[in-house]
Amino acid sequence: MSDKSDEHYKAEPSIWMRGLFMLIFAVFFGLAETVLLAIAVVQFLWMIFAKEKNQALADFGVSVGKWLSQVAAFQTAATEEKPFPWGKWE
Repeated sequence: MSDKSDEHYKAEPSIWMRGLFMLIFAVFFGLAETVLLAIAVVQFLWMIFAKEKNQALADFGVSVGKWLSQVAAFQTAATEEKPFPWGKWE
């Protein structure tokens, strides 16, 4: 019985640390949504005036979308890998 108690005690701090990371990523997620919206608006305006898309903006938008997906996977405990800035940017 004490083995399970010891395991629970050892796991608890990592759960609280994960909760802290989840809170941090929730804030970052909201900021990233705003960034993605700004990219979309700028891209739309770019296409109106330049009559073509800005490939750099399109690529960055895809990267932000992938990061949002990574955060969602971490938030829902589908993965233990932390997204950027603790992991790599894709």
